[in-house]
Amino acid sequence: MNRIGYIFSTWLFLLATFGVVNAADKPNIIFILADDLGYGDLGCYGQEKIKTPNLDRMAAEGLKFRNFYAGCTVCASSRSVLMTGQHMGHTWVRGNGAGVAQALRDEDVTVAEVLKSAGYATSLCGKWGLGDAQSGAQSGLPNKQGFDHFYGYLNQVHAHNYYPTFLWRNEYREPLRNVVKESERRYSGFAGGYATEKTDYTHDLVMAESLRFIDQHKDEPFFLYVALTIPHANNEGTRMSPDKNGQEVPHYGIYAQEDWPDPDKGQAAMISRMDYGIGVLIKHLKEAGIEDNTLVMFSSDNGHHDEGGHDTDRFDPNGPLRGMKRDLYEGGIRVPLIARWPNTIKPGGVTNHIAYFGDLMATASELSGAKAPENTDSISFAPTLRGEASQREHEYLYWEFYEQGSKQAVRFGPWKAVRQPMFDGPVELYNLDSDLGEATNVASSNPELVVKAKEMMKEAHSPSENWKPRGGGRRKQPEPGDGRPRF
Repeated sequence: MNRIGYIFSTWLFLLATFGVVNAADKPNIIFILADDLGYGDLGCYGQEKIKTPNLDRMAAEGLKFRNFYAGCTVCASSRSVLMTGQHMGHTWVRGNGAGVAQALRDEDVTVAEVLKSAGYATSLCGKWGLGDAQSGAQSGLPNKQGFDHFYGYLNQVHAHNYYPTFLWRNEYREPLRNVVKESERRYSGFAGGYATEKTDYTHDLVMAESLRFIDQHKDEPFFLYVALTIPHANNEGTRMSPDKNGQEVPHYGIYAQEDWPDPDKGQAAMISRMDYGIGVLIKHLKEAGIEDNTLVMFSSDNGHHDEGGHDTDRFDPNGPLRGMKRDLYEGGIRVPLIARWPNTIKPGGVTNHIAYFGDLMATASELSGAKAPENTDSISFAPTLRGEASQREHEYLYWEFYEQGSKQAVRFGPWKAVRQPMFDGPVELYNLDSDLGEATNVASSNPELVVKAKEMMKEAHSPSENWKPRGGGRRKQPEPGDGRPRF
């Protein structure tokens, strides 16, 4: 072998040994995201009335996070954080909007693009919400953001309806057999509605498509993002349908005989149906012989909702937390995270590590051997998954929200600060170690921590040409929780 050949072969050896993760060592990564599921909606997080045996088993066989946070308190911005690894002060999509403001740009780098560069097959099954087929928003389409395969909804209002007339397959509409009465109001150029003839239930279609993708790619590394719509309500169905029930599900199952209103039966049945589908998916991995090399994670895009006509008091969906969707109190942003990875994650674990959606980017990059983008706010939690002591911690986590008069929040260590309105409103301060329900504002007795929180908020926020605080429409602030631990 000549000198050049020797140097080249040595470089290849070193690259294979130290520079990348070998293909055989790259785990498959499945991230399952519920829509508007509360911190207390699962049995393993304290739920007593809604049955979730498969997710409870997943937690028993894996790792449960106590301190995991969504990217934001509403859908699109939370998903933007998840996909880009940038928190709310930096990510492009910072709320539920329309057009280019709610579409990722060509220069935005997603987790799917990073994993694709590492040799992964990539798929999104379910709800996207970060780019539409309309003019000006096409740069955000999933197939242009690193996904080889897409099946589901682009538009968030389209995703309200569990019985629509079509779903997208890549960039083509695939017709369904449902008949829909459309709303007269349009949102982001799309009219929502409800089905007058219900045949094809999209949650079941999305789960079936996910299984097909696994079958097609079980012999190579893959990334599967399963973005479910359960238990989000069909808001148009709530307003327009004769029964005013937005909790759309084919049947109420084990809850049919409960002495509850139908929307409550529907809420519970939706969550249990989701749980069943996840159980089928995990069983499918076992049957395919790939469960030991597949990391499955489950979370929710924000806190619970009060839509669809159901009674939130019945199920206590935020558990010990204060607030819900559209709040920056814990109930609006703290969400479940369950991770299962046989022979890597020790079963039955619970971690207090503080992490959030943006950390998926660094975690996936580390596990795949890919290089993460430099302009992220992301720390890998792979050491926590492996049970290693080398886990780095965030200096702080940051959120901002532009609706209801606007608000900001930051968590640093045990401290949580909330400011309403953003930029110049009064700062509330809570010690989450002793006051998980955020019942006692201790700002006045900790002025130095208030100053620190304001400095973090200022540092974290970068101005956006598309997102400005919206006044008015501010609903009554949630009552403090009692902070009772649930597990």
